[in-house]
Amino acid sequence: MAPPAADALCRYTSERTATRLRWNLTVDENEQHLLLLAADCTGATVTWKPAP
Repeated sequence: MAPPAADALCRYTSERTATRLRWNLTVDENEQHLLLLAADCTGATVTWKPAP
């Protein structure tokens, strides 16, 4: 579930995406919808290190 504050959506989505990438997890339809909503985020950077 996304945070209720619109200004937190970009950070939330970036952190969630980093977690998915770190652990090589898939995205379900609900998460894909959330990612599409956050596609307009500017200045959001996703950084991660692969899990050991």
